[in-house]
Amino acid sequence: MPVRLTTEAISAGYDGPPILSDVSLAVANGKMTVLVGPNGSGKSTLLKTMARILSPTTGQVLLDGKSIHASKSRDVARAMGILPQGPIAPEGLTVRELVGQGRFPHQGLMRQWTRQDEDAVEKAMATALVTEFADRPVDSLSGGQRQRCWIAMVLAQETDLLLLDEPTTFLDLKVQVDLMELLADLAHGGGRTLVVVLHELSLAAAYADHLVMMKDGQIACEGAPDAIFTADRLKEVFDLDAHVVRDATTGHLVCVPLGTHARRKAAVRVA
Repeated sequence: MPVRLTTEAISAGYDGPPILSDVSLAVANGKMTVLVGPNGSGKSTLLKTMARILSPTTGQVLLDGKSIHASKSRDVARAMGILPQGPIAPEGLTVRELVGQGRFPHQGLMRQWTRQDEDAVEKAMATALVTEFADRPVDSLSGGQRQRCWIAMVLAQETDLLLLDEPTTFLDLKVQVDLMELLADLAHGGGRTLVVVLHELSLAAAYADHLVMMKDGQIACEGAPDAIFTADRLKEVFDLDAHVVRDATTGHLVCVPLGTHARRKAAVRVA
């Protein structure tokens, strides 16, 4: 099956010098691709350019073989769901109303709300486990519950390509894990293709099928976590001294930072 989403030598940024420089990436179908990197490395800028929020200054983003920036917004929205960082719902908006906004790409002058739209909203809420909150205001929910509602809205678009910018930020660890489990199920059980920006390195290593490490606006390395999630790579990309160990129960790779305090405690134990 041809790769649906690719970037070809793109450079992009905001006002000022470009943040991305000559970035090429092919997003594997039916997998979770995770972008990581230090602050300012360009991972969110790359996602925004892939999502058609930013236009590249050079190069192009291709969706199903066509330039995404030359495509109509509604056509892109029917093919790709996008969850930006820190979305905010209007005050008083219920969960059902928020999720219903995901059906916007399917509406038009000749097609108003239908039973198909209702079914899509119900299915999206069930998948994201927010059906019980359907009639509650979004702003009355916890951070993790709200994030699931936003994911439900994206799912209501009924696309099989999802881009999410730091969906676990500011959430408790348990909530982060639950959310990553949901995203993994969407990829591995639902056949969807996901591109996710994450900060938490151990979560990225645990859930990524394809891990992309970015530094200074370029891709420093990419591949399966087992191949590139190493102490040397973490030092090279993040300037982080760390051990990488494999959890005996799950088999996941875990980053263990080696700061001064940790070294001092280790020296005391040895003594």
